[in-house]
Amino acid sequence: MRGARVHNLKDVDIDVPRNALVVFTGISGSGKSSLAFGTLFAEAQRRFLDSVSPYARRLIDQVGEPDVDSIDGLPPAVALQQQRGTASARSSVGSVTTISNGLRMLYSRAGEYPKGQSILYADAFSPNTPDGACPRCHGIGRVFDVTEDLLVPDPTKTIRNGAVAGWPPAWGGQNLRDILISLGHDIDIPWKDLPRDTRDWILFTDDTPEVAVYARMTPEETRRAREEGRSPTYMGTFTSAQNYVLKSFATTQSARTKKRVSQFMDVSVCPACDGKKLKRESLSVTFEGLDIGEISRLTLRDLGALLHKAANREPVANDSNPEKAIVAQRITRDILARVSALTRLGLGYLSLERNTASLSPGELQRLRLATQIRSQLFGVVYVLDEPSAGLHPSDTQALLEALDDLKNAGNSLFVVEHDVNVIRHADWIVDIGPDAGTKGGKVVYNGALAGLREVATSHTARHLFERTLASDRKPREPKGWLRLAGVTRNNLHGVNIDLPLGVLATVTGVSGSGKSSLVSQALVAFVSEALGQKPQVDTSEDEPALLEQELDTPTGGHIVDGMQHIRRLVVVDQKPIGRTPRSNLATYTGLFDHVRKLFAATAEARARRYDVGRFSFNVAKGRCPNCEGAGFVSVELLFLPSVYALCPVCRGQRYNDKTLEICYREKTIAEVLDLTVERAHDFFADEPAIGRALAALREVGLGYLRLGQPATELSGGEAQRIKLATELQRAQRSDTLYVLDEPTTGLHPADVTLLLAQLDRLVDTGNSVIMVEHNMLVARKSDWLVDIGPGAGDDGGKVVAQGPPAEVSRSTNSKTAPFLFPMAESL
Repeated sequence: MRGARVHNLKDVDIDVPRNALVVFTGISGSGKSSLAFGTLFAEAQRRFLDSVSPYARRLIDQVGEPDVDSIDGLPPAVALQQQRGTASARSSVGSVTTISNGLRMLYSRAGEYPKGQSILYADAFSPNTPDGACPRCHGIGRVFDVTEDLLVPDPTKTIRNGAVAGWPPAWGGQNLRDILISLGHDIDIPWKDLPRDTRDWILFTDDTPEVAVYARMTPEETRRAREEGRSPTYMGTFTSAQNYVLKSFATTQSARTKKRVSQFMDVSVCPACDGKKLKRESLSVTFEGLDIGEISRLTLRDLGALLHKAANREPVANDSNPEKAIVAQRITRDILARVSALTRLGLGYLSLERNTASLSPGELQRLRLATQIRSQLFGVVYVLDEPSAGLHPSDTQALLEALDDLKNAGNSLFVVEHDVNVIRHADWIVDIGPDAGTKGGKVVYNGALAGLREVATSHTARHLFERTLASDRKPREPKGWLRLAGVTRNNLHGVNIDLPLGVLATVTGVSGSGKSSLVSQALVAFVSEALGQKPQVDTSEDEPALLEQELDTPTGGHIVDGMQHIRRLVVVDQKPIGRTPRSNLATYTGLFDHVRKLFAATAEARARRYDVGRFSFNVAKGRCPNCEGAGFVSVELLFLPSVYALCPVCRGQRYNDKTLEICYREKTIAEVLDLTVERAHDFFADEPAIGRALAALREVGLGYLRLGQPATELSGGEAQRIKLATELQRAQRSDTLYVLDEPTTGLHPADVTLLLAQLDRLVDTGNSVIMVEHNMLVARKSDWLVDIGPGAGDDGGKVVAQGPPAEVSRSTNSKTAPFLFPMAESL
């Protein structure tokens, strides 16, 4: 490759071997993804698409043409990137891996049918076809439920005083109350005192009577007017509360209305199919005593054990249907091979029915990796994005074996990675850097692993070859304990645990062991309730998304003692900081408010009477009228997919020309948004409020991000660290419990060290930090470890070991212990 200039790459020239495992590494923001995905994969895809018809090309997700002079010897490429599950209630582990297709064939051809039932085709076992879908829930397994408790939260109120909360506010609700008066209902007695049949009719009837309405009249005046045959104010049509809620949710264009009515809708398991998504006829067919819904709920590990028996069963001499037995054996062996590939990659705790939207990016990538291994392609470049993300070190060996299988089949692997175990396993290392953003984009090292030891400027070398001996630092002593009793959730069954306070505590364990169930779910729920905080509920704005949300998992247990040490709870998770490109790092952290004030305070802005609103790209007076402040426009192409292009009017700057005439220290507001955190820190050195926010972002390893970088371009790990930085810039209070879920996702070891320094700072100011992590560098530097396991799913859910890292490392039952203080390999 010659002359690569994508993003921050500085005319990179590089030769890498084919048919090898090549790892691209470097600190976050150094340019390694720009090289692997933005350049190599993008060019491979562009060349492939050149041979595809324009009609077919419009159906393929395309990346832009990379800025590179030449690439020679590049085979076709397949990208397995870190991305969230598709937002579809119908996408599952079974559908992504195609295992569900095999199961449907198995039930059709080799299932046990009830006596007299005719054979069903495979489509009848799919919830996504008319032949198979349950008629009540249409194959989703869930239904909307609108109950009286939701519609009428306070039954002591009268209808006149707003008892029916599910009705529209303002005039719409008044109209329905006036119609009830015309229909002869008493709206001035408490809801709970109305007859049951009246309440049911008002809330749930499908009747839509049209009646004469006499506005602003009392019930008595309305009755008299009707008797006298006076002309009504208007004719009104009644709608039940349930029908109003369901119709509004399905048809409104207003996000505010949709959000309001969704609070009156409950999502519950479909009573017709018990959540199995299929017709009764399909569920009457069994294999090994289970219907297809039940077998889809098994973990992959349990499914493998069940199919292993069927695949290896000897034929019975007097079998009346030997063909059926042969078919069953062939299909089960094929499914078993697919299941085995997944369990090898540490995913044995997942079930086939698990929705892909609930999977982590790492889990989803490993599902795709297992499918690729089964495809038996050769001569392909696989480009992978941190396949070890979210993976416990004990499962990394299986991942490396899977990568070796792909390589040995005649493929090349380009892997973007931070995990030292994956880097050590590589045939070839490309280290990009030396630092992030404008200080990166160069090849620090390109060659076999051993030669990296001599490169003084490499951040990777420093962490790769160090000997991880027990730390000299004495762990802090807990200042108190949060005692939990009887914790029950998912695979946790009555767990009693004491969590330390006033220290940096890390909860470890293999994927699926129960770490997140304990910390991110049960612990957060208990502490929120004890502090009187209502849990935040993300309201989806469309029907499929609402139906696919995880149903409330019951959580049992309680806090016995320790809340006297906690006055505040801060949960720093990996949810996006915004759902549209209009939300960005500058707006989320609040620093953009200060930046806009600086622009509004300039002499030129004051002379023109421009206020701070003028410098917001969300306000009409300051933004570009063509793209409405988005910076790009959608271009419709006749035979090709629509593409987003820079707005031709503002050239991606978001603002109109008059606004861009105002400069602060010779930069326009658009140029300031284009600064990286690192450069902005120098630019705003004399502004304390902005400097605090930027310093916090640098300290969590985000110096390479642009201030105006859209929220949609940020990874889960980046979003989490932005939230942490926002918290760090606030005036520090003591007695706060910080809960984090894998904050090192996507971080180079050098950046992990930076992050740990900030977490230590939180603890030193009198707070407690409890986090879920797989990163052994974090585990080693923690004051206290809690190891959950020993395995995943039903094999997990127990406290295996706890104490200071050195103590946990001596546990013989812990799968984490051997990886805490390993000696670096002599290379």
